[in-house]
Amino acid sequence: MSQETTQAGLLGDWQKLLKSFAENPDDLSHLEGSRAKLEGLFNRAVAINHQQVAMAASKQAASKELQAIFAEGRRLATSLRRMIQDRYGIVSEKVTEFGVKPFRGRNQKAKPDAENPEEPKPANPAS
Repeated sequence: MSQETTQAGLLGDWQKLLKSFAENPDDLSHLEGSRAKLEGLFNRAVAINHQQVAMAASKQAASKELQAIFAEGRRLATSLRRMIQDRYGIVSEKVTEFGVKPFRGRNQKAKPDAENPEEPKPANPAS
């Protein structure tokens, strides 16, 4: 009795069983109905398996095409946003409608106090 659990293993097991039936048609004629049913299931499973492989290949092609479309779309959207900034100006609040942050100046870094300069750290703290 087979303990196959994978689809490929089951198909291989069924194929061997059907081959054994074909080699012994006279001894197992009383099981012909069940054998024919198993053969039908086997043929259908093989057909669906082939269909599944073809769909996987077409899915990969569609995924590649979709990646290319998104890459081109990102470049185009970035270009359009730059042109919108050029049209309205980089400080205009109007650009927020197009998903662009207006330039509002840079934050000033805090200057260290002249009265409290940082003390130099020792070169070798272990000594």
